Amino acid sequence: MELENALQWRYSVKQFSEQKVSQQNLNTLLELTRLSASSYGLQPYKIIVIESAVIRQQLVPYSYGQDKVANSSHLIIFAAQTEIGNATVDRYITKHNQITNSTSEQLAPYANHMKMALKQKSDEQKQQWAHQQAYIALGNFITCAAAMKIDTCPMTGFDTTKYDSILALESEGLTASVICPIGYRSQDDAQAAMPKVRFAFDELMIFKN
Repeated sequence: MELENALQWRYSVKQFSEQKVSQQNLNTLLELTRLSASSYGLQPYKIIVIESAVIRQQLVPYSYGQDKVANSSHLIIFAAQTEIGNATVDRYITKHNQITNSTSEQLAPYANHMKMALKQKSDEQKQQWAHQQAYIALGNFITCAAAMKIDTCPMTGFDTTKYDSILALESEGLTASVICPIGYRSQDDAQAAMPKVRFAFDELMIFKN
């Protein structure tokens, strides 16, 4: 019920207050997001945290004028990796070995399976797959933020090319997937008092028995 209450409480904030998210709370939220599920556990994305007022102001014109990007505590960007393939798998296998004390030989069948699965995708399909994994992390991020009473506003309304350029993401093998200003709602945000609009349970759920 606590989680349900948190999700009833959250909404996509239209106007943030000047209150900052503490470093401790930010780190906790990011750690919870780090634990998100992803296909094969590969996590083909990075999470970029921008506090700089200068950088965020630069991004406003490429966010369709949505000043929440600048007038929030932090701007979080989920950015998908652009090179998806064997190196993606090898990176994961190396980490798997470190954590589980397994060997590459033991994991070879699983590694080959993942590499074959990715090889069967076109470059466009691999990029879309990476974006999908970033969205899974975003969903977890939003839910955990609500549980912590941190407000969010996930956004896809931005110029990806300009974001990638301003943040020099291409040189890091990344491209922005989705952005999410965070902070605390302003008392002047009329949207906070609006009832949550969602389809009813029976309208949304389909059961096949």
